[in-house]
Amino acid sequence: MLMSSGDQLATLRYESSSFRVMKAGRHVACAVSGELIALEDLRYWSAEHQEAYANAEFATQRLLRGA
Repeated sequence: MLMSSGDQLATLRYESSSFRVMKAGRHVACAVSGELIALEDLRYWSAEHQEAYANAEFATQRLLRGA
């Protein structure tokens, strides 16, 4: 089956209050759970770790876990 760019994972550059799409796609994967997050629903990420999180709980888990 052929996948369109919309079906692929996006590559993002996470900044402190925004992100930039480096490679087109519709989703990113949560760094903690692996859950797919639609770009329009992405609210939590770390510029330091360059990771996305599905929700505040996962972001907090990652913060508490540290580097």
